[in-house]
Amino acid sequence: MVMSTEAVIGGAELPKLVPHPLRAAILGEVHARPFMPIETPRRVLHFAFDTSGKRAPADRAALSQFCERRGLTPLRPGDRQHRVVLGGATLRWEQHSEFTTYTWELPTDKADGAFFRPPASSLAGPMGAVPQPGPLLVALDLHLVAAAAKGPALERVFDRNSLAVAENSDGRALFAADFRTDPGGFVRVLVVDRGLGAERAGALVQRITELETYRTLALLGLPEAQRLTPTITRIEHRLAEVTEEMRGAAALVDNQRLLDELTAIAAELEAGATASLFRFGASRAYDEIVHLRLQTIGERKVDGLPTWSSFLARRMAPAMRTCITTQERQANLSQKLARTANLLRTRVEVEVEQQNRDLLKSMNERTRLQLRLQTTVEGLSVAAVSYYVVGLFGYLAKAAHDAGLVALEPSYASAAAVPVALLAIWWAVRRIRHRHIGE
Repeated sequence: MVMSTEAVIGGAELPKLVPHPLRAAILGEVHARPFMPIETPRRVLHFAFDTSGKRAPADRAALSQFCERRGLTPLRPGDRQHRVVLGGATLRWEQHSEFTTYTWELPTDKADGAFFRPPASSLAGPMGAVPQPGPLLVALDLHLVAAAAKGPALERVFDRNSLAVAENSDGRALFAADFRTDPGGFVRVLVVDRGLGAERAGALVQRITELETYRTLALLGLPEAQRLTPTITRIEHRLAEVTEEMRGAAALVDNQRLLDELTAIAAELEAGATASLFRFGASRAYDEIVHLRLQTIGERKVDGLPTWSSFLARRMAPAMRTCITTQERQANLSQKLARTANLLRTRVEVEVEQQNRDLLKSMNERTRLQLRLQTTVEGLSVAAVSYYVVGLFGYLAKAAHDAGLVALEPSYASAAAVPVALLAIWWAVRRIRHRHIGE
């Protein structure tokens, strides 16, 4: 690992300490997303886009060109947050692992009845200055107003059936939303400032925008769970059928067919589990962030209306439970498939070993028969070769007798040569056989 030579501790006459290469990044992460003060009244348009994969570098390049064309503070390499001022508006850009947010702080009309105007269809106008970085996930229209402002009743702005209202821990702010999209596709949030001050107002607004962003991202796991559920159910039913078929399968070909089918459905299950692993893990992490943000705000009930925590718990908890249950079903089903496949594989191996044993037994029997045949052939070979050797010796004996070289009758000489020839040839054949066996 290459270490920086920059000394962070020590002077010209003191020892210089070399920092860890990640020290600056670690220290900077604590201050990565500071709260920016916001003056009341203010309108905040918050957008979050899916910038996973190659979209993130393209988005960074587009923002850099946007700042360069307008002579704004340039975006430095490696920055994941950037803030620029454009006239009376402020743009705050943040890039995360799989999404990017654009938050516009706009001046708002202090006149009565000006809440959530102009028409929602024109609110996306600020984002026209830069190319859309990816598919839109979050579009939030937040109004920060003073408590003295006479705005419309909450029931006239929000859907009464979905309205969630709460005060912060010390009652200096009230925030309300129905988490529904208006005709322009924005989720509306109203924050009433009862003496927060610019610093605390900025912190509250940022927590609310983060809460809406992470709430949406957490629910991305639900469509994935719904997509996988029919496949998991089908595999569960097929596993039960295969297990039942195993009880009656006796032939090796049937067991091999069942094993091949188990392997195929296990591969299908693992492919789905691998594809959804990140999504389910991210949904759990985002859900935890939502709860942390709500705990940090500290809610108090208002007029018997549900707080954001109770509302989201009632609506989000079933969705998150579905994601968790789907992942647990995948894990349990994977274990059952592995156990069933191991049982079936063991049965196949036992049957193959039995076949191999029978085959070896048959080969031993054939070898024994071959040895017997070989012994028989050897005996016949010894007899045949001895016959020819004795015949040749008889010719020699007869010729020697006719020439007067030997007085012994050829027939007696041939008879005397028979046992000698048999023993000699038998010994020679035996030597040859033992030599081949030794080699």
